[in-house]
Amino acid sequence: MNTQTATQPTTKTVNGVNVTALFETIDAVKNDQELAAFQFRSNNHWIDGGHNRSSIQSFYGCRSEDTTRSEPFMLDADEPPILLGQDKGANPVEYILHALAACLTTTMVYHAAARGIEIEAVDSALEGDLDLRGFLGLSDQVRKGYHDIRVKMRVKSSATPSVLKELAQFSPVFDVVSRSVPVKVEIETY
Repeated sequence: MNTQTATQPTTKTVNGVNVTALFETIDAVKNDQELAAFQFRSNNHWIDGGHNRSSIQSFYGCRSEDTTRSEPFMLDADEPPILLGQDKGANPVEYILHALAACLTTTMVYHAAARGIEIEAVDSALEGDLDLRGFLGLSDQVRKGYHDIRVKMRVKSSATPSVLKELAQFSPVFDVVSRSVPVKVEIETY
């Protein structure tokens, strides 16, 4: 009589991340680089003044359209009253700070999990400096967007700050914000 039992695969979780599935994904992409191609999308509709709304639902990844989202995420953007808006949502440059903070955090947590580094808490504060003279077209010498962004992250972990910073900087949004990315704008009238 065979007393051996079939071993069940174990799932290892670190920082709330299924590390077993993470390494399976990494191996799959190593073996088939076409799985790494993703396309994320957003559709936006202007409402009034500075108020507009984006819907985010579909994306392409791993060679197919994702169909798991039954409802879109809705994101309202506006401007504060001092910038002639009605404050019906964060303004677009505030969304950049949110996207940067969220991506730095997620990236750090995932990469830490892959290395077996436990993280108990992550909090961050971001500040971005912007000079309206660029946006208003009053100076060719002033950027239209942020000229400086500061991120301060507080992380409860046994890892060193330098290791955690290295992990966070794998962030796709950090890459987009800190390096120039080509953006093609096409406008048609109707």
